[in-house]
Formats: sequence, structure tokens, C-alpha cells
Amino acid sequence: MESTNRPGDAPGPGTSLPAGGRPSRRTVLGIGSIAMAGLVGCTKATTPEELPTAAPPSRSIVKNLEIRFGTPASPAILDPALASDNESFRVTRQIFESLISVDPDTGAPTPGLATKWTTSKDGLTYTFTLRDGVSFHDGTEFNADAVVHNFERWANLPKDLGGQVGQAFESVFHHNDVQLAHDKSIAPDTRAATQSALRSPDVLGGLGLDKDPGKEPAPEDPIKTVTASYYQGCRAEGTHTFVLTLTKPITGLIDALTLPGFGIASPSALRKYKADESTKDSSGGISTGFSKHPVGTGPYLFDEAAEDSVTVIANEDHWRHSTQIGRATFAVLRDPSSRLQSLRRQKIAAYDMVTVGELRELVREGQQVLQRDPFSILYMGMNQSNPVLADRKIRQAVAHAVDRQKLIEEFFISGTKEARSFVPPSLGVPDAQTYFGYDLPKAKSLLKSSDYDGEPIPFTYPLNVTRAYLPMPERIYAALSAQLTAAGFNIKPYPVEWEDGYLEDVVSGHRPGFHLSGWNGGYRDPDNFIGTLFGTTSPEFDYDAPKVRAKIVKARSMPNGDQRATTYQQIGEQLAKDLPALPLAYPISAVAADDTVLHYPTSPTLDEPFDRVRLAT
Repeated sequence: MESTNRPGDAPGPGTSLPAGGRPSRRTVLGIGSIAMAGLVGCTKATTPEELPTAAPPSRSIVKNLEIRFGTPASPAILDPALASDNESFRVTRQIFESLISVDPDTGAPTPGLATKWTTSKDGLTYTFTLRDGVSFHDGTEFNADAVVHNFERWANLPKDLGGQVGQAFESVFHHNDVQLAHDKSIAPDTRAATQSALRSPDVLGGLGLDKDPGKEPAPEDPIKTVTASYYQGCRAEGTHTFVLTLTKPITGLIDALTLPGFGIASPSALRKYKADESTKDSSGGISTGFSKHPVGTGPYLFDEAAEDSVTVIANEDHWRHSTQIGRATFAVLRDPSSRLQSLRRQKIAAYDMVTVGELRELVREGQQVLQRDPFSILYMGMNQSNPVLADRKIRQAVAHAVDRQKLIEEFFISGTKEARSFVPPSLGVPDAQTYFGYDLPKAKSLLKSSDYDGEPIPFTYPLNVTRAYLPMPERIYAALSAQLTAAGFNIKPYPVEWEDGYLEDVVSGHRPGFHLSGWNGGYRDPDNFIGTLFGTTSPEFDYDAPKVRAKIVKARSMPNGDQRATTYQQIGEQLAKDLPALPLAYPISAVAADDTVLHYPTSPTLDEPFDRVRLAT
């Protein structure tokens, strides 16, 4: 959907809120050492058996208020199982719900469509008790059979759908992973080398396959261990009991099931609208009949999608019964200044992705600026299928050429930290010891001693988008390009419109060289970052490291604790040495809002359902 940047009406009037009055304006600054109110914490989850059930619903809140919310881009697709972008998830979080929800105060997993769950001692069987009395928006009953239908659909998506970037089921269960060890399109000698590496003593030991010195593992064991699916199957036991079985433990599974990509869809609607039959547009984006008629159990029903907006309306029968807002419209305003002007003119009540350039104006005007805890990573990819970047010495020169602190000071909200690994500090994984910091003379020296003769290196960057991890892409690219040029690199820019398939372009390795990208964490586990980015051999980096992948497999199933953290640190150490990408920053993102917004549920994982928004009347 292309935006015309046409602002809409201001939020409509409504009846009175419960007693409590209207607070004064509050501003959470990104300048200086001001207290950061309104943030969602990052407390580690308790065990599922200790979690309470949801609070009794309140029926006292009216549902006739409206809100227009400014967003930086259009949603790509409104089927959460196929989505990979946060603008799609912003909308689908309103329409769909997962088995597990997120506590808005602690960030811990909490009951969603499942009221409780248990795990077998071996960590391979999960039994979920489902919420009773819930229906999908089309009237279909929510039950265990519906959950089975969704899981089986995710596990058997057609190839043209199942390979979508960031697809939740694949990123968690690795159901269709194809490594070099099995890929018949790879040259035989490369495949043989990969198989040999996977059988090496270091990898076998890391996978726990050499514990019995008297027993030689079968030749294919390590390869199968690295590439096999974690998903064994699922079944319904009665109407409201769902059982999920794994082939290997996934330590962060309950956290992972909070992902919006696990939103449960109506089986009737999936069949009616032929959810697994897709069409492509001119930019390569896909759509299905179901993505145009999404049906879930969430607090809002899909109403309509226009060229520059998506509208949802309140689900009067939702089990939480807490929706104050009867109609919410997500208005696409790609340019930061257009979002700011729309807020000033009361065309929107709030908008996301405040940039540092707007921050001082918002603060000066007394608008609310609600910051999120940092839970994303910005990086500069270095695709090794480019002959220049295949040289590790060249990649080290790149790292020494980039002044990350200068980038942060110029383009990011205060509080943003330099990234020295691909895992945010809040997840408790120590940084690697290896660090190639800013050192321009060293960068020039490394480049001079290499075989680089000045040939241009492509640098792909996006246009007309603001992401949680990339607030000002054009300006960040320009600064990076200048720093690399100062070190002696010859940079050839390739700007690509975000909505013309930028993400697909870089992830597919279409134009190997440098690129800007990042990852916003979806759940609180290091595998969501490390496993997602480096758990498979991706064309984005063309980085082949069997030992790294083997350690990722090992860490994924290890119990939480120091040993697991150390394993992830070891993975980070190897990534720091190999430099498939250069981590740049852990950015802070923020929402701006006017006085009509009394409460907005900011979340580091962007889990922000609008039935928790409160407006003044």
C-alpha cells in the first residue's frame, strides 16, 4: 500500500472515563539524565506453573472513542504467520492473539489464549489448557482443534510462503532449515568440507555426541543434529487441551510463543479465503485472500485497508472486556516531519518512531515522549560473496573505520548504547573479548596491506522508512559512507525504497556488499537474536561457520544459567572475530503523544495492543 501522507481526522469524542481525572502532560526525555517513565521492564519470566491467571474482566469501560495513530510505513501483509515487519505486526497484534501473552508491567510470559501450561521433565512435551468461551471474529469456536489447525498449517506452508523472512514458526522450530551439508546445489567439495567440519571433535563435543568414548557416533549424527526440525507434532486432547511435542528441547519456547507470528487464526476463515494461495505484486510482495480478510480472536476486528491507512474496530465480545477505543486507524506517514506536523495539528493523537531531530521540538512543546527499553540491534552487513569483503583483514579495516559513538551522538536518542555484540545487554550475555574499535590509522594500514585496489563496493540502504533500529537511514548511510571513504574505501551507493522490497533485497544477497539492517527482539531469549541472524547459512552475509551453528544448536536447548550465557558469549566471540556484520548500536525508540492520550503501553518487544490505551474525554 502506497501512502499519500494524507492526514485524517482527530480522535473523536467519547463519554467519561472512570474516576481518576486527567493528568498533566508528562514527557520522558531522551536528552540528559531525566527519569524514563512509562517503560516496560525486562524482568525474566517465572516458571509457567507460577504464573497467575488473567485478572477478572472489567465491563465498566466505554467503547466509543476513536484514535488515529501515525506509523512510518504500510503493513506488508496482515497474516501474522507470513509477516516479518513490525508495521504488519502492529496491526495483527490487535486482531490476533497467541497462546501466551506478555505481562505489560514485567515483560514476562503470561496467560493469553492458554490459561496455564505444563512442561514434561525432558522438556519435549508442552500441555496447554485453553481459555473457554472464546470465539473467533467470524463466530467459529476457539478450541484445541483450531490450535492444531494453525500449528499444522505453519508446519506445512507451501514453499512460496514458508520461506518468508522472519516467519515465526520457522525461526523458532527450524522446521525447513537446509544447511550446506544437505544442499545439492552446493559444489560437492564445499558440501563435503561442511560435513567434515560438522563431524569434527570440537563440534561433536559441543553437541554432546562424544560423551561415550567407546561409542563412535553415526556419520550423519552431527549433521542431523544441526539441521533437524524441533517440531515433532501436536494434538488435541479434548476440547480445551492442546499438546505440543518437540524432537529436542527449546529453552525459550514459552517466551517464543508470545511472538505475534503465532497469532491463532480462524480455521474457517483460513479455508474460506484460501490462506495458502498467494499472489505477488510488482515489488515482489505477496498477498493472500486471508491477508485481506484477517480473522482472529483479538480485541479488534479488521475493518478496512485503504491506500494510506488500516482501520480496526472493537471486538465487543473480547474476553478482556477492557477496550475503551471503539475505532483505531493506523495512518501511514512515512516522513518524520509529516508525523510531527500531524500531531501538532491534532490530525493524529500519537505516532511511533520519534527521531532525534524531532525530540527537542516535542520536548519544547510539552508533548509526551514515551521511550522504550532498548531491545533491538542495528548492524552493517558485509556480504562475503563480494570478493573484497571475503577477506577478513578487509572486514577488520571496516570495523576500525567506523566511529560508532559519533553515529550514536548524531542520529540516536540519548541512552542508545554502542553495540559490541548481537545480543542486547539486558539478556545477560557478556560481550566478546575481541573488539575492533574506531582506529582510522589502523583501518588505513590494514587496507594498504591488503589486495584491495579501490574497486567500488556496493552499499545498499533504504529510503523513506523509520525503524526501531534504524531511525534515519539516509543520514546514517551518508555518515558511514563518509567514514569508510576516509579510510580508503570506494563506496557505490544503492538506495532502495523500503516498500519496493528493500528487506527482501538484502536478505537474499541480491547485491553483495555493505547494507544497513537490524533486528527488533520479539521475545526474551538470546536465540531470538543469535539464532535468527546466524543459525543458518544466510545469503544476507554468505557466512558459513558450521562450528558457530553447532554451538547455537547446543545453546538453544541448554537450561538457563551461567553455562548457557558462557556458550552464547563464545558464539559472540567467534562472530566478533569473523565479522559477518558489524554491530553498531542498541537503539532506543519512542512514541510521541498529545494530551488526549492518558496511557500508552510501551513495550520493548512492541507488544502494544490498543485495548490497553487510555484516552481522555
